[in-house]
Amino acid sequence: MDIKDLVCTIVKELVDQPEEVSVTEVAGDNTSVLELSVAKNEVGKVIGKKGRTAKAIRNILAASSAKLNKKYMLEIKE
Repeated sequence: MDIKDLVCTIVKELVDQPEEVSVTEVAGDNTSVLELSVAKNEVGKVIGKKGRTAKAIRNILAASSAKLNKKYMLEIKE
C-alpha cells in the first residue's frame, strides 16, 4: 500500500459518501502534494473540530513517509 492509498482508506472511513473521495498526487523531487477531494458537505468531517482530524491525518503521513525519505503534504480541496 502506498501513501496515496493510505490517505484514501483513512478518509473513506470518516465520510458518509466514500465513493466521492479522491486523492491525486502532484509529485516533486523531495516533496509530493496529495490533493484530497471529498463531497462538499463532508469537508468538515475530514477537517474536524479545530482541525484535529486533518492534523492527525497529516501526522500519519509524516510518520509513514519518514521511511521513504520523502515529504508528503496534504491539501484538502473544498
